Amino acid sequence: MGWYTIFMLVALPILGGGWIAYAIWNHKIRQEEKTGPKVVSERLSKTRSDLSNWAQKMKEHKSPREQALERRRQLEAERLRKEQQSQQDSND
Repeated sequence: MGWYTIFMLVALPILGGGWIAYAIWNHKIRQEEKTGPKVVSERLSKTRSDLSNWAQKMKEHKSPREQALERRRQLEAERLRKEQQSQQDSND
């Protein structure tokens, strides 16, 4: 029996035991993560709030075409009010 055989007879069971211990420890950690509360990082919560703020801004955003149409409606409504006011003044 050479040194290599002795080394392998000692090292392989130790290595196998280490892998088994690691698998048990990893399984235990996964079970704890499943049962425990979900951890949300600060970066993730900040990203979510930024995304929410961006979506709100996009919801409120009006395109240049929409802005022009709204301005046109306002001017038309103002013109009609002036016409009605002038008609009332002339009737009085």
